[in-house]
Amino acid sequence: MPAWMVEMARTRRPLLPAALILAALISCPVGFAKRKKAAPPPPDVSDHVLQLGQKLYGMALDDAQPITDEIQKLVLGDLDAWSANRAPTDVETRRELERVFSKLHYPLVGDPVVLAAPWKGRTFLCAGYSLGWTDTNKVNALAIFESTGGKTHRVTATSFVPHTDLHYATLSPAASGDFRFIVYGNRLGKSQLRLTAVLFDYDGHALKKLWQVDDAYDGRLTVTPTTVTLRYLKESEYVEAQTYNRHPARHEAIYNVTPDGLTLTTDHEMPF
Repeated sequence: MPAWMVEMARTRRPLLPAALILAALISCPVGFAKRKKAAPPPPDVSDHVLQLGQKLYGMALDDAQPITDEIQKLVLGDLDAWSANRAPTDVETRRELERVFSKLHYPLVGDPVVLAAPWKGRTFLCAGYSLGWTDTNKVNALAIFESTGGKTHRVTATSFVPHTDLHYATLSPAASGDFRFIVYGNRLGKSQLRLTAVLFDYDGHALKKLWQVDDAYDGRLTVTPTTVTLRYLKESEYVEAQTYNRHPARHEAIYNVTPDGLTLTTDHEMPF
Protein backbone atom coordinates (compact mmCIF):
# COMPACT_ATOMS: atom_id res chain seq x y z
CA MET A 1 0.00 0.00 0.00
CA PRO A 2 1.42 3.38 -0.89
CA ALA A 3 2.75 5.45 1.95
CA TRP A 4 0.20 8.26 1.40
CA MET A 5 -2.74 5.84 1.80
CA VAL A 6 -1.26 4.49 5.05
CA GLU A 7 -0.92 8.01 6.41
CA MET A 8 -4.57 8.90 5.50
CA ALA A 9 -5.90 5.77 7.21
CA ARG A 10 -3.88 6.56 10.31
CA THR A 11 -5.11 10.21 10.67
CA ARG A 12 -8.80 9.80 9.61
CA ARG A 13 -11.35 10.07 12.53
CA PRO A 14 -14.45 7.88 12.56
CA LEU A 15 -17.79 9.63 11.92
CA LEU A 16 -20.35 9.75 14.74
CA PRO A 17 -23.30 7.48 14.18
CA ALA A 18 -26.42 9.32 12.99
CA ALA A 19 -28.37 8.14 16.05
CA LEU A 20 -25.95 9.88 18.40
CA ILE A 21 -26.24 13.17 16.49
CA LEU A 22 -30.03 13.06 16.60
CA ALA A 23 -30.03 12.38 20.34
CA ALA A 24 -27.78 15.37 20.91
CA LEU A 25 -30.07 17.67 18.96
CA ILE A 26 -33.15 16.52 20.82
CA SER A 27 -31.54 16.99 24.24
CA CYS A 28 -30.30 20.50 23.46
CA PRO A 29 -32.82 22.98 25.00
CA VAL A 30 -31.59 26.11 23.26
CA GLY A 31 -32.09 26.80 19.60
CA PHE A 32 -33.51 23.45 18.59
CA ALA A 33 -36.33 22.50 20.98
CA LYS A 34 -39.53 24.60 20.86
CA ARG A 35 -40.30 26.53 24.01
CA LYS A 36 -43.60 25.70 25.71
CA LYS A 37 -46.24 28.45 25.55
CA ALA A 38 -47.25 29.99 28.86
CA ALA A 39 -50.61 28.82 30.11
CA PRO A 40 -53.38 31.43 29.64
CA PRO A 41 -54.58 33.18 32.80
CA PRO A 42 -57.65 31.68 34.44
CA PRO A 43 -61.00 33.29 33.52
CA ASP A 44 -61.72 36.47 35.45
CA VAL A 45 -65.10 37.40 36.92
CA SER A 46 -65.50 39.83 34.00
CA ASP A 47 -65.23 36.86 31.60
CA HIS A 48 -67.93 34.97 33.49
CA VAL A 49 -70.20 38.05 33.53
CA LEU A 50 -69.71 38.45 29.78
CA GLN A 51 -70.45 34.78 29.14
CA LEU A 52 -73.69 34.95 31.11
CA GLY A 53 -74.65 38.37 29.80
CA GLN A 54 -74.51 37.24 26.19
CA LYS A 55 -77.34 34.82 26.95
CA LEU A 56 -79.62 37.79 27.64
CA TYR A 57 -79.70 38.97 24.03
CA GLY A 58 -83.26 38.67 22.73
CA MET A 59 -84.58 37.47 26.09
CA ALA A 60 -87.64 38.96 27.78
CA LEU A 61 -87.14 40.42 31.24
CA ASP A 62 -89.55 37.94 32.84
CA ASP A 63 -87.49 35.01 31.54
CA ALA A 64 -84.11 36.45 32.45
CA GLN A 65 -84.14 36.14 36.25
CA PRO A 66 -82.07 32.92 36.52
CA ILE A 67 -79.30 34.56 34.49
CA THR A 68 -79.45 37.98 36.16
CA ASP A 69 -79.48 36.29 39.58
CA GLU A 70 -76.33 34.37 38.65
CA ILE A 71 -74.67 37.58 37.46
CA GLN A 72 -75.60 39.29 40.73
CA LYS A 73 -74.09 36.39 42.67
CA LEU A 74 -70.83 36.74 40.73
CA VAL A 75 -70.67 40.53 41.09
CA LEU A 76 -71.39 40.60 44.82
CA GLY A 77 -69.06 37.66 45.42
CA ASP A 78 -66.28 39.60 43.73
CA LEU A 79 -67.00 42.67 45.88
CA ASP A 80 -66.98 40.52 49.03
CA ALA A 81 -63.52 39.12 48.26
CA TRP A 82 -62.08 42.37 46.89
CA SER A 83 -63.21 44.58 49.81
CA ALA A 84 -62.70 42.16 52.74
CA ASN A 85 -59.27 43.42 53.83
CA ARG A 86 -59.56 47.07 52.92
CA ALA A 87 -61.76 50.08 53.49
CA PRO A 88 -62.55 51.17 49.93
CA THR A 89 -63.84 54.59 48.96
CA ASP A 90 -66.87 55.07 46.75
CA VAL A 91 -64.57 55.81 43.80
CA GLU A 92 -62.54 52.63 44.32
CA THR A 93 -65.68 50.55 44.65
CA ARG A 94 -67.18 52.03 41.50
CA ARG A 95 -63.97 51.29 39.59
CA GLU A 96 -64.03 47.67 40.74
CA LEU A 97 -67.61 47.34 39.52
CA GLU A 98 -66.63 48.99 36.24
CA ARG A 99 -63.86 46.39 35.86
CA VAL A 100 -66.35 43.56 36.45
CA PHE A 101 -68.60 44.92 33.66
CA SER A 102 -65.76 46.10 31.42
CA LYS A 103 -66.07 43.33 28.80
CA LEU A 104 -69.76 43.83 28.09
CA HIS A 105 -70.64 45.28 24.71
CA TYR A 106 -73.56 47.53 23.77
CA PRO A 107 -76.50 47.02 24.04
CA LEU A 108 -75.43 44.93 27.06
CA VAL A 109 -74.42 47.50 29.69
CA GLY A 110 -73.60 47.43 33.40
CA ASP A 111 -73.75 50.85 35.09
CA PRO A 112 -72.36 51.00 38.66
CA VAL A 113 -73.65 53.51 41.21
CA VAL A 114 -71.98 53.77 44.62
CA LEU A 115 -72.77 55.77 47.75
CA ALA A 116 -70.39 56.09 50.72
CA ALA A 117 -70.90 58.10 53.90
CA PRO A 118 -69.60 58.10 57.49
CA TRP A 119 -72.09 56.63 59.95
CA LYS A 120 -71.76 55.72 63.65
CA GLY A 121 -67.96 55.54 63.60
CA ARG A 122 -67.83 53.42 60.46
CA THR A 123 -68.44 53.85 56.74
CA PHE A 124 -71.78 53.04 55.16
CA LEU A 125 -71.28 51.83 51.60
CA CYS A 126 -74.08 51.12 49.13
CA ALA A 127 -72.77 49.45 45.98
CA GLY A 128 -75.33 49.05 43.23
CA TYR A 129 -75.62 48.63 39.51
CA SER A 130 -78.12 48.67 36.69
CA LEU A 131 -77.74 45.84 34.15
CA GLY A 132 -79.52 46.31 30.83
CA TRP A 133 -79.59 44.59 27.45
CA THR A 134 -82.22 46.81 25.77
CA ASP A 135 -83.48 50.32 26.49
CA THR A 136 -86.27 48.83 28.63
CA ASN A 137 -84.95 45.47 29.84
CA LYS A 138 -83.01 46.45 32.94
CA VAL A 139 -82.52 44.99 36.41
CA ASN A 140 -80.98 46.63 39.47
CA ALA A 141 -79.15 45.36 42.52
CA LEU A 142 -78.08 47.07 45.76
CA ALA A 143 -75.65 45.74 48.35
CA ILE A 144 -74.99 47.38 51.72
CA PHE A 145 -71.45 47.13 53.13
CA GLU A 146 -69.89 48.45 56.32
CA SER A 147 -66.21 49.35 56.72
CA THR A 148 -64.34 49.67 60.01
CA GLY A 149 -60.78 49.05 61.11
CA GLY A 150 -59.57 48.44 57.57
CA LYS A 151 -62.08 45.60 57.05
CA THR A 152 -65.29 45.56 55.02
CA HIS A 153 -68.19 43.13 55.02
CA ARG A 154 -71.55 42.90 53.28
CA VAL A 155 -74.58 43.22 55.54
CA THR A 156 -77.52 42.82 53.19
CA ALA A 157 -78.61 43.07 49.56
CA THR A 158 -81.83 43.88 47.74
CA SER A 159 -83.12 44.87 44.34
CA PHE A 160 -84.76 48.01 43.02
CA VAL A 161 -87.68 48.08 40.58
CA PRO A 162 -86.95 46.70 37.09
CA HIS A 163 -86.73 48.73 33.87
CA THR A 164 -85.13 51.79 35.53
CA ASP A 165 -81.69 53.31 35.85
CA LEU A 166 -80.30 53.95 39.33
CA HIS A 167 -79.57 57.05 41.45
CA TYR A 168 -79.08 57.87 45.16
CA ALA A 169 -79.79 60.81 47.45
CA THR A 170 -79.11 60.92 51.20
CA LEU A 171 -81.25 62.37 53.97
CA SER A 172 -80.36 63.38 57.52
CA PRO A 173 -80.27 60.46 60.00
CA ALA A 174 -83.49 59.27 61.62
CA ALA A 175 -84.34 60.04 65.25
CA SER A 176 -82.98 56.60 66.11
CA GLY A 177 -79.73 57.33 64.28
CA ASP A 178 -80.61 55.02 61.37
CA PHE A 179 -79.08 55.85 58.01
CA ARG A 180 -81.64 57.05 55.43
CA PHE A 181 -81.29 57.40 51.69
CA ILE A 182 -83.51 57.60 48.61
CA VAL A 183 -83.04 55.28 45.65
CA TYR A 184 -84.71 56.48 42.47
CA GLY A 185 -84.72 55.76 38.77
CA ASN A 186 -86.43 56.50 35.48
CA ARG A 187 -87.85 54.12 32.92
CA LEU A 188 -88.97 54.81 29.39
CA GLY A 189 -92.69 55.38 28.90
CA LYS A 190 -94.89 55.79 25.86
CA SER A 191 -94.28 59.53 25.74
CA GLN A 192 -92.55 60.58 28.97
CA LEU A 193 -90.12 59.08 31.45
CA ARG A 194 -91.63 57.43 34.55
CA LEU A 195 -89.98 58.01 37.93
CA THR A 196 -89.96 55.54 40.82
CA ALA A 197 -88.39 56.46 44.18
CA VAL A 198 -88.01 54.63 47.50
CA LEU A 199 -86.85 55.98 50.86
CA PHE A 200 -84.85 53.32 52.70
CA ASP A 201 -84.01 53.17 56.39
CA TYR A 202 -80.91 51.18 57.44
CA ASP A 203 -80.50 50.23 61.11
CA GLY A 204 -77.23 48.30 60.80
CA HIS A 205 -78.94 45.00 60.08
CA ALA A 206 -81.56 45.40 57.36
CA LEU A 207 -83.22 47.82 54.95
CA LYS A 208 -86.78 49.03 55.54
CA LYS A 209 -88.95 51.04 53.13
CA LEU A 210 -90.37 54.23 54.65
CA TRP A 211 -91.86 55.88 51.55
CA GLN A 212 -92.35 55.07 47.90
CA VAL A 213 -93.72 56.67 44.73
CA ASP A 214 -94.26 54.58 41.60
CA ASP A 215 -94.29 55.56 37.95
CA ALA A 216 -94.62 59.32 38.41
CA TYR A 217 -95.36 60.58 34.91
CA ASP A 218 -92.46 62.82 33.80
CA GLY A 219 -91.45 62.81 37.46
CA ARG A 220 -88.55 64.91 38.70
CA LEU A 221 -87.10 64.62 42.19
CA THR A 222 -85.27 67.32 44.16
CA VAL A 223 -83.77 66.51 47.57
CA THR A 224 -82.52 69.05 50.10
CA PRO A 225 -81.54 68.56 53.77
CA THR A 226 -85.08 69.56 54.84
CA THR A 227 -87.40 68.75 51.91
CA VAL A 228 -88.09 66.28 49.12
CA THR A 229 -89.91 67.80 46.14
CA LEU A 230 -91.62 65.71 43.47
CA ARG A 231 -92.81 67.40 40.27
CA TYR A 232 -94.91 65.34 37.91
CA LEU A 233 -97.68 65.30 35.31
CA LYS A 234 -100.94 63.39 35.32
CA GLU A 235 -101.09 61.25 32.23
CA SER A 236 -104.81 61.84 31.57
CA GLU A 237 -104.29 65.61 31.74
CA TYR A 238 -101.27 65.37 29.47
CA VAL A 239 -103.20 63.38 26.84
CA GLU A 240 -106.11 65.82 26.95
CA ALA A 241 -103.78 68.82 26.64
CA GLN A 242 -102.06 67.27 23.63
CA THR A 243 -105.44 66.74 21.99
CA TYR A 244 -106.22 70.46 22.23
CA ASN A 245 -102.63 71.59 21.57
CA ARG A 246 -102.06 73.18 24.95
CA HIS A 247 -99.77 72.66 27.91
CA PRO A 248 -100.96 70.49 30.82
CA ALA A 249 -100.71 71.56 34.43
CA ARG A 250 -97.64 70.34 36.29
CA HIS A 251 -98.07 69.12 39.86
CA GLU A 252 -95.68 69.68 42.75
CA ALA A 253 -95.69 67.61 45.93
CA ILE A 254 -93.45 68.86 48.74
CA TYR A 255 -92.50 66.61 51.66
CA ASN A 256 -90.79 67.76 54.84
CA VAL A 257 -87.97 65.57 56.14
CA THR A 258 -88.86 64.53 59.69
CA PRO A 259 -87.12 62.33 62.27
CA ASP A 260 -89.50 59.52 61.30
CA GLY A 261 -89.47 59.90 57.50
CA LEU A 262 -91.33 62.21 55.10
CA THR A 263 -94.49 64.21 55.71
CA LEU A 264 -96.49 65.64 52.79
CA THR A 265 -97.08 69.37 53.30
CA THR A 266 -98.56 70.39 49.93
CA ASP A 267 -99.51 68.94 46.54
CA HIS A 268 -100.57 71.66 44.16
CA GLU A 269 -100.67 72.62 40.50
CA MET A 270 -98.09 74.90 38.97
CA PRO A 271 -97.48 76.31 35.47
CA PHE A 272 -96.02 73.90 32.95
